[in-house]
Amino acid sequence: MKLIDKTRQALRRRGEQVLSTAFHYAKRVPFVKARLEAEYASMLEDMRHSAKPYRDRLPRNTQLPGQGRDRAEILAEVEMLQAEESSRWRDGFVSGAVYHGDDAHIDFLNQVYARCSQSNPLHADLWPSVVKYEAEIVAMTGAMLGSAHVGGDDEVCGAVSSGGTESIMLAMKTYRDQARQERGIKQPQMVVPTTAHAAFDKASRYFGIEMIKVPVGSDYRADVAATKRAIGRNTVVVVGSAPSFPHGVIDPIEELSQLAHRRGVGFHTDACLGGFVLPWARELGYHVPQFDFQLPGVTSISADTHKYGYAAKGTSVVLYRSPELRRHQWYTTTDWPGGLYLSPTFAGSRPGALSAACWAAMMSMGADGYRDATRRILETAASIRAGIEGISELRVLGDPLWVIAFASEDGLDIYRVMDRLTHRGWSLNGLHRPACIHICVTLRHAEPGVAERFVADLREAVDHVKSQPATEGGMAPIYGLAGTLPVRGAISDVLARYLDVLYEV
Repeated sequence: MKLIDKTRQALRRRGEQVLSTAFHYAKRVPFVKARLEAEYASMLEDMRHSAKPYRDRLPRNTQLPGQGRDRAEILAEVEMLQAEESSRWRDGFVSGAVYHGDDAHIDFLNQVYARCSQSNPLHADLWPSVVKYEAEIVAMTGAMLGSAHVGGDDEVCGAVSSGGTESIMLAMKTYRDQARQERGIKQPQMVVPTTAHAAFDKASRYFGIEMIKVPVGSDYRADVAATKRAIGRNTVVVVGSAPSFPHGVIDPIEELSQLAHRRGVGFHTDACLGGFVLPWARELGYHVPQFDFQLPGVTSISADTHKYGYAAKGTSVVLYRSPELRRHQWYTTTDWPGGLYLSPTFAGSRPGALSAACWAAMMSMGADGYRDATRRILETAASIRAGIEGISELRVLGDPLWVIAFASEDGLDIYRVMDRLTHRGWSLNGLHRPACIHICVTLRHAEPGVAERFVADLREAVDHVKSQPATEGGMAPIYGLAGTLPVRGAISDVLARYLDVLYEV
């Protein structure tokens, strides 16, 4: 069975490679290239309009002004832009993105940041306060995620990073280097569910770690049997999500980590979304399966302080079961003419003010604050889920707690539903495989009336799509094509050109 699975995976990868190569060479044919570029330009027009709403309203600055502008004038322009954009998230019409959003909380974090704006943890001798903040952030997060249950030679430790993607990439680089040094593995592999965050794919490409993807079941949780078959002699780490970003469900971390433990390889729990929710949800009586260091097979965890930790954007925590494992993350060099150099994460200089604000957020929230915030979010999410389930044309995927993905029934185009919701002011996440959209519930949605407004607007969007013919524009055509081969290569080209658009003046 293991051989059959691996053969199927190899054939599928080979088929995708052949189609991708064919598309790559087809693009070199002049008339094909011209046709594609025309199609790309059409697809990008709506994206450009959305990404550049100020280009026809405000001056475009392509060179430094000859004389510096008045500071009050600059602040007025910044405040005008912020006031206009805050309306997009302040009323809760967005999935995730802003997780707290209370004015007093934002003002408090801004005050902390302003007081520490010059600090840089690269210079620990100048700013030992940042050393204190970061050490305590790691310790408090570790205690929340099971470090109190760790014993023997294990001592949970970690580092502060710039976000979930960096935390995940640091962990994957750590396992690669550990396996290279301790096991002599030169062709490392990671075993991940298809629903794992895209940051794992990024780590795979950046660090030369082959990604072995395993399917998820009808409940959208990682397939344990398939994971067992996928683990091989070059496996350096197995991954599970708590919860997964797409569907908000928790992988069977206990069973997956046991597999890794028995094979002597690392196991990483991606709790970027759930790290600051699940411990409190368990205390509140919700069913939360084990996912943290209480499981002996879990050797690292990523948890985002700038999501449900309610810190300012730009911090996350990566935790390890032991300092010995964490040392494979560190970077040091002794032969640089500039002197001895060391850094704990990918960055050299880092904004110490963000770590100070993160520490301040955690201290001001306290256990009671996190517990109450979690209660409000989960109660709101239950209301939203019930509302979605009350719309016969839709179905909720899996059994989520607060990140709720839903698909359509009877041929209804779910991406047109998303476009209609966008027209009504909502900003949701479009997903595919299967085609669906999700809403990540935050404290913004827990404000009075927001959940009810979402369900009502969703009902209207479904009715509108059912009654109106399809029109051009929006994201529906792009999402509809994104899951197909070889069109996927074209969509990748469009996304790359969208990144170009973001840096247009």
